Amino acid sequence: MPSPIPQPVATPASKAAVFLVVTVNAGVESDGAVLGLCGDLGALVRSVGFRDSEGRLSCILGIGSDAWDRLFATPRPKDLHPFHEIHGQHHAPATPGDLFFHIRATRMDLCFELATQIMARLGDAVATADEVHGFVNFDARDLLGFVDGTENPVDQEALDSAVIGEEDAPFAGGSYALVQKYLHDLKGWNAVPVEQQEKFVGRTKLDDIELDDTVKPTFAHNALNTIEENGEEQKIVRSGSPFGTAGKGEYGTYFVAYARSPQRLEQMLQNMFVGRPPGNYDRLLDFSRAVTGTLFFVPSATFLESVAAAPPAADAPVDAAPAEPEPDGSLGIGSLKPQ
Repeated sequence: MPSPIPQPVATPASKAAVFLVVTVNAGVESDGAVLGLCGDLGALVRSVGFRDSEGRLSCILGIGSDAWDRLFATPRPKDLHPFHEIHGQHHAPATPGDLFFHIRATRMDLCFELATQIMARLGDAVATADEVHGFVNFDARDLLGFVDGTENPVDQEALDSAVIGEEDAPFAGGSYALVQKYLHDLKGWNAVPVEQQEKFVGRTKLDDIELDDTVKPTFAHNALNTIEENGEEQKIVRSGSPFGTAGKGEYGTYFVAYARSPQRLEQMLQNMFVGRPPGNYDRLLDFSRAVTGTLFFVPSATFLESVAAAPPAADAPVDAAPAEPEPDGSLGIGSLKPQ
């Protein structure tokens, strides 16, 4: 049987992005609307993306723990669970979210049009929990002034880091997505001398060079986010964006990370918010506050198409896995090639 086709979790960040988190309202009609969208998502992406063949429009759909149990007769992915709230030196809250849409393109109008079409299809079946429009800030810098995502894996390494392999056959081709919205205290941050900012981040601000281990503090952001297992670094694919509303004075980072296992994502958060060891926490959090927190499973594109083609019956056996259609490329959800 051909390998399932992943959703485009391993593609690099684009110039424009829309992040949508919604909750699914109670009722059979709501569940049917969501299942119907699963198989039609590729067609929606193709229809909107056709307006600009160079726009590289794509969409990733993630499904939360509670929604998975409602929507699918198949067993849940073994590591899918609600986001674990963290109370440490700072607070990482858990917030509502059943579905996550990560829409990317080279143009915001493409992203916005696709988001509009998705919400029109879902209608009264869902309520919006969060919507953020992200952008690329100059040379890929966050609004704190540092280049973001320098050490992101690319190409095959990105796929290996983000996509579940054949060892978990029912969910091969899937991924886990951790989603958080951070709001920055730019006034406070800009009052910190650049040399101290660099120690908080672990890299130089101007030329984006990693600090030597002899001078990098153990509380540096990149030090606490390095996770090793049996001497091998466990990487993730970061796909977030800066966002802001200048009139309201709201500036932030929408953090999205994809990984083949949520454990590495959760360990990073534990290191950041509690500290490694406890108390040695990420000093960026003194200036950057998490206001949302959700965990989603991103099934393969193959899975999504098969689910909508034949919605599971109410009395389907709990161990029934969805049939997987023959792959035809990207299934219209988005290219897996770097953008």
